[in-house]
Amino acid sequence: MIERIKKKWEIENNFQLIIILVVFAVTGSVSAKVSGPIAEFFELDSLHVILYWPLRLLIVFPVYQILLVWFGFVFGIIVSIMTFQKDKFVFNFFFKMSILFSKKLFKFLSFGILFKD
Repeated sequence: MIERIKKKWEIENNFQLIIILVVFAVTGSVSAKVSGPIAEFFELDSLHVILYWPLRLLIVFPVYQILLVWFGFVFGIIVSIMTFQKDKFVFNFFFKMSILFSKKLFKFLSFGILFKD
């Protein structure tokens, strides 16, 4: 079964498979963690459980997609994650957003911005 997955995802060795699985695990955990403060910001905690969880999942899905591209970029497996994406327009949008976000983050964390006179 692992050989079939490696062939389908065009993976050359087991290390790449492990990296991809780690990216999915980290992305899922972080998106679930990040969706909590977002739900608190919109005060969804006061809603009934029947409304709360579908709305929370609607928050998790876009966050997961953004973080999937981001963590794929960080771990260097954008090419592998690209094979999972069906809609190239959405993927390109989130990919460009992650590059823009990382550029702005690096600019913000640089000493020129933080210690501006």
